[in-house]
Formats: sequence, C-alpha cells, structure tokens
Amino acid sequence: MTEMGTLSGFRRDLEDAFFLKEDKRLMDRLQALNKLEETKESLSKVSGIRDDKVLQKLIDLDVQPNIVASLAAIPLVEVAWADGKVDEKERRAVLAAAESEGIRRGEIEFELLDAWLARKPEPRLQDAWKHYVEGLCAVLTLEERTALKRELLEHARSIAQASGGFLGLGSRISQSEAAMLRTLEEAFAPRT
Repeated sequence: MTEMGTLSGFRRDLEDAFFLKEDKRLMDRLQALNKLEETKESLSKVSGIRDDKVLQKLIDLDVQPNIVASLAAIPLVEVAWADGKVDEKERRAVLAAAESEGIRRGEIEFELLDAWLARKPEPRLQDAWKHYVEGLCAVLTLEERTALKRELLEHARSIAQASGGFLGLGSRISQSEAAMLRTLEEAFAPRT
C-alpha cells in the first residue's frame, strides 16, 4: 500500500472515530433532553402544573413524579418538626391525615412520609413544596386556591394541636408551630 493510501485510511479512521464519539455525545444529550421532557410531562400530569419554569424548578429540586403525592403531606411534616422533635401523637396524626388523603400504608409515599417523621427532612423539601404550591396556585381559580389553602392549614393546625399545651391548659400550638403555620400560609400569597 502506498504512503498516500495509508494516510488516507488513517484520516478516515480518525474521522470515523471523531464522528462516532460526537454521535454518542449528541445521542446522550438527546436522551437527557428526552428524559427531562418526560419528567416534566409526568410532573405536569400528576400535579396539574403547566408552567414550564415551575416544572423546571421542581426538576432542579429533584422532585420526581412518584413523590408528588407526598408533597401534599410536607406541611404536616414541617409542622410536626417545628419544635425540633416529632412525638408519637404528632406522628399518628400526620399518618392518619395522609391516609385520609389517599396515601395508604405499604405504598412508597407512605413509607417516605414515615421516614420524614423519623428523621427531619432537609430544608430543600420545604422549598420543593413551596414551588409545587406556586405552580398549583397558578392553575387554580381563586376559589380553588382558597379551598386548598383552608384545607391544608386545617390539617396542619390539627398536627400542631396534637400534642400541644400543658395538662390541657393554654395554647395547644407552640410559637415554633405558629411560625411554621405562617410560613405555610405565605406560600399561597399571590406572586407579583
């Protein structure tokens, strides 16, 4: 084989290797984009949120579609942990509230909720919930948003009252629990 033929073959091999590597990189990128779109679509389906920015924020916070049902229980967990610990009455009240909302024992959402009651969740969980509420409020009517807020805060107050007070006297809601209730309520405030 001539020197020119060898160089030409070598060049072709290099080009093939380059394009194979480039094709793989582009395919990997396409797969990542497709997965992102599938995740957004799944989140949108289970949450009712249509706003792309809010969906992207939920993805950035690593909120998976299979835990969206658990997001509704986050305020209950946050109130239970507001004073730094979760007692058995609060734990039972949170799990009972979750079951009344359709989260059943044996399901992954229930197990996740139970784990959050055993070990305080990271603050980003509350951030994820706030973004979820923001997106949800954007698609609800004022009446629906008001009803959701009222229902959520009623559940959260019942958790705060589950073990509050001393010998049944005084306020059953601690200052830290009251502060958490205000934080939860603020999540429903209209964004400007």
